[in-house]
Amino acid sequence: MRLLSPLAHIGRAVLGLLAATGRVTLFAIDGVSHIVRPPFYGREFLAALLNIGWLSLPVVGLTAFFTGGALALQIYAGGARFSAEAVVPQIVAIGMVRELGPVLVGLMIAARVTSSIAAEIATMKVTEQIDALVTLSTHPMKYLTAPRVLAALLVVPVLVGVGDIIGIYGGFIVGTQQLGFNSATYLKNTADFLEIADIASSLIKGCAFGGIAAIMGCYFGMQSGRGAQGVGQATKASVQAAAVLILAANFILTSVFFTT
Repeated sequence: MRLLSPLAHIGRAVLGLLAATGRVTLFAIDGVSHIVRPPFYGREFLAALLNIGWLSLPVVGLTAFFTGGALALQIYAGGARFSAEAVVPQIVAIGMVRELGPVLVGLMIAARVTSSIAAEIATMKVTEQIDALVTLSTHPMKYLTAPRVLAALLVVPVLVGVGDIIGIYGGFIVGTQQLGFNSATYLKNTADFLEIADIASSLIKGCAFGGIAAIMGCYFGMQSGRGAQGVGQATKASVQAAAVLILAANFILTSVFFTT
C-alpha cells in the first residue's frame, strides 16, 4: 500500500486538474455566451474599456520600448560574432511582432488587469454585493463578466499593436543612435521584412490573451473564499493561472501559425 500511495497522490492531482479545467471551460463558455444575449450594460463595458485599455497604455508602452531597445543590443552583440550585425532591424521587427509584443502585453495585462478584476469581484462577493445583484434580478455573469471579457477581447489586440510599434521604435532608437544604423535603411529593412501574416498573428494572439486574462480574473473572483484571505488568494491564483495559460496559448498559436 505504501508503494501505491505516491500513485494515488498523482491520480488525485490529475483528477483535480481535469475537474478545474472543466469548471473553467464551462465558466468561459457561459461568460462568452452572455456577450451576445441582452441586456447589455454599456456603463460597465465602457468602464472596462477604460481600465483595460487606456490605463494600461503607460506600462505597455514602457515595457515594449525598453524590450525593443534591449533586443536590438542583444541581436547586435550576437550578430557581431558572425559578422551579421545588419540583421538587427529584421530580427527586432519579427521578434517583437510575432512573439515578444503579444506575450509581454498579455503578461502585463495579467499582472495589472486580471489581478484588479479578481480583487474587485472577490471583494464584491465578500461584501455580499453579488448576492444583492441576484436579489435585484441582475445576472452576475451578465453584469460582471460579459462586459469585462468583451472589452478585453476588443482592446487588448489594440494594445498589442501599439506595443509592437513602440517596441520596434525602441529598437530603432537604439539602432540609429547607439549602433550606427542609417535611419532610412533601418525603416526600409523593417517594412520589407514584416508580412501581413506576422501582424495578423500578433493581433489574434492579443485577442486570445485578452480573453484569457479577463476570464481568469472573473472566474477566480467569483470562486473567492470569504474574508480578506480569500480575496488575496483569489487575486494570486488568477494572475498565476492567466500567466501560465497565456504562455501555453502562445505556444499553441505559434505552432498553428508558423509550423510549416
